[in-house]
Amino acid sequence: MKSNRLVALSCLAVAGVLAMAACGSDNNSTSNPPSSSAGGTSPSSASGGSSPSASSTSTTGGSISCAKGTLQLAGSTAQTNAMSAWTKAYQTACKGSTIDYGGGGSGQGVQNFTDGTVDFAGSDFPLTSSEKPDADKRCKAGPAIDLPMVPGPIAVGFNLPGIKTLNLSASNLAKMFSGKITKWDDSAIKTDNPGVTLPPASIQAFHRSDGSGTSFNFSNYLANDAKADWSYGANKQWPAPGGQGEKGTSAVAQGVKSTPGGIGYMELSYATQNQISYAKVGNAQGKFVELTTANVVNFLSKATVAAGASGQDLPLSFDYANTDPNAYPSVLVTYEIVCQKGNPAAKVSLIKGFLTYLASDQGQGILPQNGYVKLPTNVQSKVQAALAVIG
Repeated sequence: MKSNRLVALSCLAVAGVLAMAACGSDNNSTSNPPSSSAGGTSPSSASGGSSPSASSTSTTGGSISCAKGTLQLAGSTAQTNAMSAWTKAYQTACKGSTIDYGGGGSGQGVQNFTDGTVDFAGSDFPLTSSEKPDADKRCKAGPAIDLPMVPGPIAVGFNLPGIKTLNLSASNLAKMFSGKITKWDDSAIKTDNPGVTLPPASIQAFHRSDGSGTSFNFSNYLANDAKADWSYGANKQWPAPGGQGEKGTSAVAQGVKSTPGGIGYMELSYATQNQISYAKVGNAQGKFVELTTANVVNFLSKATVAAGASGQDLPLSFDYANTDPNAYPSVLVTYEIVCQKGNPAAKVSLIKGFLTYLASDQGQGILPQNGYVKLPTNVQSKVQAALAVIG
């Protein structure tokens, strides 16, 4: 996805293979939700354009709407662990369905979607103004839309032997990740960590070398909460000088884990899997916020749909300036980028059925076991409404 890890996030251990009862036939929907399910009712899977295939059944009461077919997906590595759990669960419940999530990173996923080589893509950031026209063109009959689906914190992992807890302000993080602070015993870091004996070791900062929504969201946090010390803006291509670039979050995590003095930003699941300690980070008011499920949901619940978005498109805007000391500000939300209309008739039932499962209480209930948090209910309801008209 240490003592900080265990306080409020022990439930985030990576889940094993999910046990689900299979559909009684290819033309059924399971009535037995996964044991990890929140047990809620899935939204309706009524079609919004192309007619469902004969193998699709709209269901209620917490069951899954199954459809035959194959989906090819790619994109965000941040949601890989979630997609792995979801695809296992859905394919176990729905015999005759095959869902392949290829990862590859957010930038690659957006390009694959635009090229038409995947059925929908995962991305750690919504479509940009320069990307959206080509994505809309691919959809032909309707716009491409951004559906927030997998929320999670970005942990700031560090490797300081003998030190398990650390406070790192947004200002100090900005300086550490841009080469302006180079030693762990720098006076600015010591001031924020009274009583902690910091070593004179060099700071070895790891960042993503590939186009990454994790980089975008982490640099966006620094751009908003450390304005005086971060002049590089927010970008999916890591914008600051210095440091060590690694392709993919798993490589960043391995770099930190194997390097004394290492520090890097990563999705929580990668920190927990690799037993990497992670810091409390500073908010806009300079308060240090612990990474807990409640604190992450608290921050995410303050998000609004970005100005200028229309229809069923749901790019989120985070309130980095909020003063809540219990709102963890270093977060990301992965989006599923999909055609609102114009999906192939042979695949629309499976696209809609799978995405509806992801956004249901049942699907969202899997996330906490895999290093993520559920969508806040105010966001989840918007996603479910958007899925109702997918066609």
